[in-house]
Amino acid sequence: MSSSSAGVPGTQTSRKIVRSTERGVLFGFIRVFREYERGVVFRLGRLMDPPRGPGLVFLIPIVDRPVKVDLRTVTLNIPAQEVITRDNVPAKVNAVCYFRVVEPKAAIVQIENFMVATSQIAQTTLRAVLGQHLLDELLSEREQINAILQEIIDETTTPWGIKVARVEVKDVEIPAGMQRAMARQAEAERERRAKIINAEGEFQAAERLKDAALVIEEHPIALQLRYLQTLLEISGPNSSTIIFPAPIDLIRPFLERDGRS
Repeated sequence: MSSSSAGVPGTQTSRKIVRSTERGVLFGFIRVFREYERGVVFRLGRLMDPPRGPGLVFLIPIVDRPVKVDLRTVTLNIPAQEVITRDNVPAKVNAVCYFRVVEPKAAIVQIENFMVATSQIAQTTLRAVLGQHLLDELLSEREQINAILQEIIDETTTPWGIKVARVEVKDVEIPAGMQRAMARQAEAERERRAKIINAEGEFQAAERLKDAALVIEEHPIALQLRYLQTLLEISGPNSSTIIFPAPIDLIRPFLERDGRS
Protein backbone atom coordinates (compact mmCIF):
# COMPACT_ATOMS: atom_id res chain seq x y z
CA MET A 1 0.00 0.00 0.00
CA SER A 2 2.75 2.36 0.91
CA SER A 3 4.73 1.61 -2.21
CA SER A 4 1.80 2.36 -4.52
CA SER A 5 1.03 5.62 -2.78
CA ALA A 6 4.63 6.64 -3.00
CA GLY A 7 4.72 6.02 -6.73
CA VAL A 8 1.80 8.30 -7.51
CA PRO A 9 3.71 11.58 -7.20
CA GLY A 10 6.44 10.27 -9.50
CA THR A 11 3.86 9.26 -12.09
CA GLN A 12 2.24 12.71 -12.01
CA THR A 13 5.63 14.37 -12.40
CA SER A 14 6.41 12.20 -15.42
CA ARG A 15 3.11 13.10 -17.02
CA LYS A 16 3.79 16.81 -16.51
CA ILE A 17 7.19 16.46 -18.11
CA VAL A 18 5.70 14.64 -21.10
CA ARG A 19 2.99 17.25 -21.53
CA SER A 20 5.52 20.07 -21.28
CA THR A 21 7.69 18.38 -23.87
CA GLU A 22 4.75 17.92 -26.21
CA ARG A 23 3.76 21.57 -25.84
CA GLY A 24 7.35 22.67 -26.41
CA VAL A 25 7.59 20.58 -29.54
CA LEU A 26 4.22 21.84 -30.74
CA PHE A 27 4.92 25.52 -30.18
CA GLY A 28 8.48 25.13 -31.44
CA PHE A 29 7.11 24.27 -34.87
CA ILE A 30 4.49 26.97 -35.03
CA ARG A 31 6.10 30.16 -36.28
CA VAL A 32 4.69 33.66 -36.76
CA PHE A 33 6.23 35.79 -39.49
CA ARG A 34 5.66 39.53 -39.57
CA GLU A 35 4.44 41.40 -42.63
CA TYR A 36 8.01 42.23 -43.72
CA GLU A 37 9.38 38.72 -43.06
CA ARG A 38 9.38 35.52 -45.07
CA GLY A 39 10.40 32.01 -44.08
CA VAL A 40 12.50 29.92 -46.45
CA VAL A 41 11.79 26.31 -45.42
CA PHE A 42 14.07 23.33 -46.00
CA ARG A 43 12.36 19.94 -45.67
CA LEU A 44 14.91 17.21 -45.19
CA GLY A 45 17.44 19.50 -46.85
CA ARG A 46 15.28 20.27 -49.89
CA LEU A 47 14.01 23.77 -50.58
CA MET A 48 10.25 24.19 -50.29
CA ASP A 49 8.48 26.54 -52.67
CA PRO A 50 7.10 29.15 -52.13
CA PRO A 51 8.50 30.88 -49.03
CA ARG A 52 6.16 30.92 -46.04
CA GLY A 53 4.53 33.94 -44.46
CA PRO A 54 3.45 36.40 -43.42
CA GLY A 55 1.27 35.20 -40.54
CA LEU A 56 1.01 31.85 -38.78
CA VAL A 57 3.08 29.04 -40.30
CA PHE A 58 2.94 25.36 -39.31
CA LEU A 59 6.06 23.26 -39.69
CA ILE A 60 6.65 19.53 -39.45
CA PRO A 61 8.69 18.75 -36.33
CA ILE A 62 12.26 17.59 -36.95
CA VAL A 63 11.66 17.55 -40.72
CA ASP A 64 11.35 21.28 -41.52
CA ARG A 65 14.03 23.87 -40.85
CA PRO A 66 12.98 27.53 -41.46
CA VAL A 67 15.30 30.44 -42.30
CA LYS A 68 13.90 33.92 -41.68
CA VAL A 69 14.52 36.65 -44.32
CA ASP A 70 13.83 40.36 -43.78
CA LEU A 71 12.31 42.16 -46.81
CA ARG A 72 12.79 45.72 -45.55
CA THR A 73 15.19 48.15 -47.22
CA VAL A 74 18.69 47.93 -45.78
CA THR A 75 20.93 50.99 -45.41
CA LEU A 76 24.48 49.83 -46.14
CA ASN A 77 27.25 52.25 -45.23
CA ILE A 78 30.18 51.79 -47.62
CA PRO A 79 33.46 52.52 -45.76
CA ALA A 80 35.79 55.22 -47.05
CA GLN A 81 37.78 53.99 -50.06
CA GLU A 82 41.09 55.43 -51.23
CA VAL A 83 40.93 55.95 -54.98
CA ILE A 84 43.11 57.50 -57.68
CA THR A 85 41.12 59.52 -60.19
CA ARG A 86 41.82 59.49 -63.90
CA ASP A 87 43.88 62.68 -63.58
CA ASN A 88 46.05 61.01 -60.87
CA VAL A 89 44.58 62.82 -57.87
CA PRO A 90 44.32 60.76 -54.64
CA ALA A 91 40.97 60.98 -52.86
CA LYS A 92 39.10 59.24 -50.08
CA VAL A 93 35.42 58.61 -50.85
CA ASN A 94 32.62 57.00 -48.85
CA ALA A 95 29.07 56.23 -49.94
CA VAL A 96 25.78 54.67 -48.86
CA CYS A 97 23.78 51.95 -50.61
CA TYR A 98 20.07 51.21 -50.23
CA PHE A 99 18.90 47.71 -51.16
CA ARG A 100 16.34 45.07 -50.22
CA VAL A 101 15.66 41.39 -50.75
CA VAL A 102 13.07 40.71 -53.46
CA GLU A 103 13.68 36.96 -53.85
CA PRO A 104 14.08 35.29 -50.43
CA LYS A 105 14.95 31.90 -51.94
CA ALA A 106 17.81 33.28 -54.04
CA ALA A 107 19.12 35.33 -51.10
CA ILE A 108 19.50 32.13 -49.03
CA VAL A 109 20.39 29.53 -51.68
CA GLN A 110 22.50 31.47 -54.19
CA ILE A 111 24.81 33.27 -51.76
CA GLU A 112 26.18 32.38 -48.33
CA ASN A 113 25.80 35.85 -46.78
CA PHE A 114 24.14 38.42 -49.00
CA MET A 115 24.90 41.30 -46.61
CA VAL A 116 28.67 40.73 -46.70
CA ALA A 117 28.63 40.01 -50.44
CA THR A 118 26.71 43.20 -51.24
CA SER A 119 29.07 45.26 -49.08
CA GLN A 120 32.15 43.86 -50.79
CA ILE A 121 30.82 44.32 -54.32
CA ALA A 122 29.80 47.90 -53.44
CA GLN A 123 33.31 48.73 -52.24
CA THR A 124 35.07 47.28 -55.30
CA THR A 125 32.60 48.94 -57.68
CA LEU A 126 33.09 52.31 -55.95
CA ARG A 127 36.87 52.14 -56.43
CA ALA A 128 36.60 50.97 -60.03
CA VAL A 129 34.06 53.55 -61.18
CA LEU A 130 35.65 56.56 -59.48
CA GLY A 131 39.04 55.63 -60.92
CA GLN A 132 37.61 56.18 -64.41
CA HIS A 133 36.52 59.79 -63.77
CA LEU A 134 38.33 63.10 -63.37
CA LEU A 135 38.31 64.93 -60.06
CA ASP A 136 36.19 67.73 -61.50
CA GLU A 137 33.62 65.16 -62.68
CA LEU A 138 33.63 63.53 -59.25
CA LEU A 139 32.83 66.88 -57.63
CA SER A 140 30.32 68.25 -60.15
CA GLU A 141 28.61 65.19 -61.68
CA ARG A 142 27.46 63.32 -58.58
CA GLU A 143 24.09 62.29 -60.01
CA GLN A 144 25.62 60.66 -63.07
CA ILE A 145 28.20 58.77 -61.00
CA ASN A 146 25.51 57.63 -58.55
CA ALA A 147 23.45 56.24 -61.44
CA ILE A 148 26.45 54.32 -62.82
CA LEU A 149 27.20 52.82 -59.38
CA GLN A 150 23.57 51.83 -58.85
CA GLU A 151 23.34 50.15 -62.25
CA ILE A 152 26.53 48.11 -61.86
CA ILE A 153 25.84 46.96 -58.28
CA ASP A 154 22.22 46.11 -59.08
CA GLU A 155 23.23 44.06 -62.12
CA THR A 156 25.75 42.10 -60.03
CA THR A 157 23.41 41.38 -57.11
CA THR A 158 20.29 40.52 -59.12
CA PRO A 159 21.10 36.75 -59.20
CA TRP A 160 21.21 36.87 -55.38
CA GLY A 161 17.64 38.16 -55.16
CA ILE A 162 18.82 41.69 -54.26
CA LYS A 163 17.37 44.93 -55.66
CA VAL A 164 19.59 48.00 -55.28
CA ALA A 165 17.35 51.05 -55.04
CA ARG A 166 19.94 53.83 -54.82
CA VAL A 167 23.64 54.53 -54.29
CA GLU A 168 24.84 57.92 -53.03
CA VAL A 169 28.39 59.26 -52.80
CA LYS A 170 28.45 61.03 -49.43
CA ASP A 171 31.83 62.68 -48.97
CA VAL A 172 34.97 63.27 -51.03
CA GLU A 173 38.20 64.07 -49.19
CA ILE A 174 41.16 65.42 -51.17
CA PRO A 175 44.65 66.45 -49.96
CA ALA A 176 45.10 69.93 -48.47
CA GLY A 177 47.56 70.92 -51.22
CA MET A 178 44.98 70.08 -53.87
CA GLN A 179 42.36 72.10 -52.00
CA ARG A 180 44.66 75.17 -52.03
CA ALA A 181 45.35 74.69 -55.74
CA MET A 182 41.62 74.47 -56.46
CA ALA A 183 41.05 77.63 -54.41
CA ARG A 184 43.68 79.50 -56.44
CA GLN A 185 42.14 78.22 -59.65
CA ALA A 186 38.68 79.40 -58.56
CA GLU A 187 40.07 82.82 -57.60
CA ALA A 188 41.82 83.19 -60.95
CA GLU A 189 38.61 82.21 -62.72
CA ARG A 190 36.67 84.87 -60.81
CA GLU A 191 39.30 87.51 -61.68
CA ARG A 192 39.12 86.52 -65.34
CA ARG A 193 35.35 86.92 -65.37
CA ALA A 194 35.62 90.29 -63.59
CA LYS A 195 38.07 91.56 -66.21
CA ILE A 196 35.85 90.35 -69.03
CA ILE A 197 32.81 92.06 -67.52
CA ASN A 198 34.81 95.29 -67.02
CA ALA A 199 36.04 95.20 -70.61
CA GLU A 200 32.53 94.63 -71.91
CA GLY A 201 31.31 97.59 -69.83
CA GLU A 202 34.02 99.87 -71.25
CA PHE A 203 33.22 98.72 -74.77
CA GLN A 204 29.53 99.48 -74.33
CA ALA A 205 30.40 102.88 -72.80
CA ALA A 206 32.62 103.69 -75.77
CA GLU A 207 29.80 102.74 -78.13
CA ARG A 208 27.44 105.09 -76.30
CA LEU A 209 30.01 107.92 -76.34
CA LYS A 210 30.44 107.48 -80.08
CA ASP A 211 26.67 107.73 -80.54
CA ALA A 212 26.61 110.84 -78.34
CA ALA A 213 29.39 112.47 -80.38
CA LEU A 214 27.43 111.89 -83.58
CA VAL A 215 24.35 113.49 -82.06
CA ILE A 216 26.34 116.51 -80.82
CA GLU A 217 27.94 116.89 -84.27
CA GLU A 218 24.50 117.07 -85.88
CA HIS A 219 23.05 119.35 -83.14
CA PRO A 220 25.70 121.73 -81.67
CA ILE A 221 23.21 123.08 -79.13
CA ALA A 222 23.45 119.72 -77.37
CA LEU A 223 27.01 120.63 -76.31
CA GLN A 224 25.73 123.77 -74.61
CA LEU A 225 23.05 121.78 -72.80
CA ARG A 226 25.63 119.28 -71.65
CA TYR A 227 27.80 122.14 -70.40
CA LEU A 228 24.94 123.52 -68.32
CA GLN A 229 24.18 120.04 -66.94
CA THR A 230 27.80 119.67 -65.87
CA LEU A 231 27.68 123.01 -64.07
CA LEU A 232 24.54 121.87 -62.25
CA GLU A 233 26.20 118.66 -61.12
CA ILE A 234 29.35 120.43 -59.90
CA SER A 235 27.50 123.15 -57.99
CA GLY A 236 25.69 120.80 -55.67
CA PRO A 237 24.15 121.89 -52.33
CA ASN A 238 27.15 120.70 -50.29
CA SER A 239 29.82 121.66 -52.80
CA SER A 240 32.54 124.17 -51.91
CA THR A 241 33.49 124.78 -55.54
CA ILE A 242 32.73 128.25 -56.98
CA ILE A 243 31.60 128.24 -60.60
CA PHE A 244 31.66 131.30 -62.87
CA PRO A 245 29.75 130.35 -65.98
CA ALA A 246 30.84 132.12 -69.15
CA PRO A 247 29.31 131.81 -72.59
CA ILE A 248 31.49 130.08 -75.10
CA ASP A 249 30.90 132.93 -77.57
CA LEU A 250 32.91 135.27 -75.33
CA ILE A 251 36.10 133.24 -75.59
CA ARG A 252 35.67 132.22 -79.21
CA PRO A 253 37.42 135.37 -80.63
CA PHE A 254 40.43 134.69 -78.43
CA LEU A 255 40.57 131.15 -79.68
CA GLU A 256 40.37 132.29 -83.31
CA ARG A 257 43.15 134.90 -82.73
CA ASP A 258 45.39 132.25 -81.26
CA GLY A 259 44.68 130.08 -84.25
CA ARG A 260 45.67 132.81 -86.75
CA SER A 261 48.84 133.63 -84.86
